[in-house]
Amino acid sequence: MNGLLLTDGYKTGHHQQYPKGTEEVYSNWTPRSNKYAPKGCDKVVSFGQQFVVQWLHEYFQDNFFSKKKEEVCAEIQEELSMYLGTAYDVSHFEQLHDLNYLPIRVKSLPEGVEVPIRVPMVTIVNTHKDFYWLTNFLETILSTMLWLPMTSATIAMKYKRVFKNWALKTDPLNQGFIDFQGHDFSMRGMGGLQSSQSSGMGHAAVFLGSDTLPVIWSMKKYYAAKGFIIGSVNATEHSVMCAGTKDDEIGTFKELMATYPEGILSVVSDTWDLWKVLTLYLPALKEDILARNGKLVIRPDSGDPVAIICGEASALGGKLPEEMGVIELLWDIFGGTVNEQGFKVLDSHIGAIYGDSITTERAEQICQRLHDKGFASTNVVLGIGSYTYQFNTRDTFGFAMKATSVVVKGERREIFKDPITDDGVKKSAKGLIRVDLIDNEYLMKDQVSELEEQKGALKVIYENGTYSNSTSLAEIRNRINSNL
Repeated sequence: MNGLLLTDGYKTGHHQQYPKGTEEVYSNWTPRSNKYAPKGCDKVVSFGQQFVVQWLHEYFQDNFFSKKKEEVCAEIQEELSMYLGTAYDVSHFEQLHDLNYLPIRVKSLPEGVEVPIRVPMVTIVNTHKDFYWLTNFLETILSTMLWLPMTSATIAMKYKRVFKNWALKTDPLNQGFIDFQGHDFSMRGMGGLQSSQSSGMGHAAVFLGSDTLPVIWSMKKYYAAKGFIIGSVNATEHSVMCAGTKDDEIGTFKELMATYPEGILSVVSDTWDLWKVLTLYLPALKEDILARNGKLVIRPDSGDPVAIICGEASALGGKLPEEMGVIELLWDIFGGTVNEQGFKVLDSHIGAIYGDSITTERAEQICQRLHDKGFASTNVVLGIGSYTYQFNTRDTFGFAMKATSVVVKGERREIFKDPITDDGVKKSAKGLIRVDLIDNEYLMKDQVSELEEQKGALKVIYENGTYSNSTSLAEIRNRINSNL
């Protein structure tokens, strides 16, 4: 697809609408509000800028600059003339093609840090006076590419904080487990491949467990990832269990353990009757499970996650399986150890994972309920799916890219928006912007001079087709983990 189509249709006339003599448009990308975000997400994780800018650069190289000017500009002229119902002049696009690169400067805060609401994370400005229109022509594609990885990384960070908090209380010597306690199951429910990749990368910036395989390629390409990037385990699905027949589900368990005599094996266990699996089949298979060189993980997949994992009863000793829940039932069958903090840890040969309709609130409730019944929070892995990562929009953190400064006929003008009918969320910064790191907190100062704008924590990552200040996945993960 022609690179010039990567924008909103109404932007195709803006080069004619700016004041005569406009030479520069300077914009910023900012999370403006967290009122629709999960509770406790008071900051936003900076993530995705590097891969978005590289993707954009490569897309224009492949789908605009590398094509013949006559063909690519004639195509856009034909399309926009029909679209707008009038002859469309493409001379400004022809000029851009002659330049043969995107004349923009993108500055960014480091990826992997947390940024307070209303503090700009990215600025973009044109570097050539003739292409003042390009800054906000690119707003649409930058917005649609940036908001999701940042949102998913931020929500993943919330999950990880929940897991760490309860692990410190109930199993502090098992902190490494939390890297895998939140597992990405979201790919099938996301809005397409690109969506699953960018969201999956946001998750993988925080956690190591993921079933979204495209993340591996993406992290290698855009973030110099090497070696182990994400991991998972051998696992069944309902089709496997159904094919093994309802009448011999215990036989399916036996066959699976014979197929995988070692390592972690996750078996979906509620294809028909979860409670029968837990009260009849697993006790019958106990010796085989304990003799196996690995962990059998039981995966419920339906119902209320909190009640299924923790039981309907708030205390130990329920009479019915539903009152006891998965973890208590597994403890009664296989036992385990009681750690120094006095919490029960299941035998290493058995475990549980739940991956349906998990939210940050339910994760908190599951850990709390396990704690209250005397179990370590590390007894369960939670699969984080599209119920978490797809139920978001750009408004989850109020992301927007807004122009705050222009140069017209050599004169800089500080511009801003502040709608009288708004609640203050849409009020923008004004003029040029500088962001400083003071006492480990990012603070924004607007209306600064051109000299001051060049300083601070926002660093150039792309200018006129050249990358700089690149970062790696390892560096991003180190920053994230240091802030937990």
